[in-house]
Amino acid sequence: MPRIEPLTPPYAADVYRALRRWMPPGVPHEPLALFRVLHRNPELASRMFALGAGLLGHGLLPASDREIVIARVTARSGCAYEWGVHAATLAPQAGLGPALLRATVQPDAAASAAWSPRHTALLRAVDELDDTTRLTQSAWDALRLYYEEAQLLELLVLIGWYRTISLLANGLLLEEEPWGARLPEATP
Repeated sequence: MPRIEPLTPPYAADVYRALRRWMPPGVPHEPLALFRVLHRNPELASRMFALGAGLLGHGLLPASDREIVIARVTARSGCAYEWGVHAATLAPQAGLGPALLRATVQPDAAASAAWSPRHTALLRAVDELDDTTRLTQSAWDALRLYYEEAQLLELLVLIGWYRTISLLANGLLLEEEPWGARLPEATP
């Protein structure tokens, strides 16, 4: 049971409008539990929406790269909730199939032969930042082969944002969405 219960319908008109904004058009699901919990503090939810929506809908990174980063950050954070939401929706739309998504949960995800050199550089950067909160010059140089400065700034924010989202979902003890993908176990 989550530590803070998500709002349930019927929603006040302003909350309903705000929650619909958070969901892509035509999605057949109720607004995410995370969004419904955040709307217990509408001002905070509004501030968070701007960054989250900007990263997902208006970012400079290719969608596949964005979703690889999100899957790796959330997997390393043990955030089954957010990993499952993206694995069921945005990751497949970005071209990530089940095998690549499973690879993001492995202890050394970057070692998989399934990744391109660009994606290997991304995964190594995520792991370094998660382990040390810093990037070595070699990790930065590997990223610079594939990304412009504006994209690199966005990448760092994206990693930090999904670390924050993972901490939020884990701290709230959010249960996985019933339609979400299940976070696979890492194999030794």
